[in-house]
Amino acid sequence: MKIIAVIPSRYGSSRFPGKPLEDICGRPMLWWVYNQVSKAKGIDEIVVATDNQKIFDVCKENQMNVMMTSIEHSTPTDRLYEVSTKTDGDVYLFVGGDEPLIDPASIEALIPKSDVPEMYVANAMTTIKTAPEVIDFTNIKVVVNEKNIGLYTSRSPLPYPKGGLDFEYKKFVGIGAFSRKALDFYYHTPKGKMEKIEECDLMRFIEHQIPVHFFDVECRNISVDTPKDLEKVRKLMAEKLKK
Repeated sequence: MKIIAVIPSRYGSSRFPGKPLEDICGRPMLWWVYNQVSKAKGIDEIVVATDNQKIFDVCKENQMNVMMTSIEHSTPTDRLYEVSTKTDGDVYLFVGGDEPLIDPASIEALIPKSDVPEMYVANAMTTIKTAPEVIDFTNIKVVVNEKNIGLYTSRSPLPYPKGGLDFEYKKFVGIGAFSRKALDFYYHTPKGKMEKIEECDLMRFIEHQIPVHFFDVECRNISVDTPKDLEKVRKLMAEKLKK
C-alpha cells in the first residue's frame, strides 16, 4: 500500500494572498507544513501541489518535492485529484498548506491499518475547547454517528443544545485521506445543494451517502487563515524553538 501525502498550496487566497510563503522564524510557512508531514510514519511520498511559479520555485530552493497543477481547480480536493492522475498511490493524504503546527500523530491516524476499500474517505476532527471557536464560521463543525461516520458538516454551531449539554462540539481538522476511486468520484460529481451552501468539500460524499470516516485527534494546531493567525503561530513557533 503506497501512501502519498499531498499539500495543496495556492498563492491567491481571497482572505490572505501569498500566505504559503509568509515567513515563520526564517522559513516559509509551507516549509513548516512539509517538515511536520515528513515526521509522520507510514508516508511513502510527499508532494506540494501548486499553481503558482513563486511557490514552485521556493519549494525547489528548499528541497521540497513539488508538482505544478492547473489554475482551474476551485478546491484543494480537485488539486488532489490531479496529483492522483499523475502518481501511483493507493491512499492520498490531504494536509492543508496553512497548518504549520500540525501534529504528525494526527496525520498517522488517518492511514488505513489494513487493505484500503475502493471508496475510502476519511478526515480528522478534534474537540473545540473555547466558545469563540464554536461560533467562528472558519471552523467547520462536524456531526457524526456512534461509529464516527459523518452525518453533516457546517459552519454554524451544530448540534443545537435544546435537549441538553452533554456533548462536545467537534471541528474539522485540515487532514483528509482518499482512495483513488474516491477522488475520481469527487472530481466527476457536481456539487450538491448543501455543499454549495456550506462550502465544504466533504458534503459531496455525505450528500451521496458515501461514508466519511472521522478520526478524533488531540489537536491544538492553528490554521493560518488571517494575518492575526500568522502572528499567533510565529509566537508559538518561536517559543518551541527556544526549548
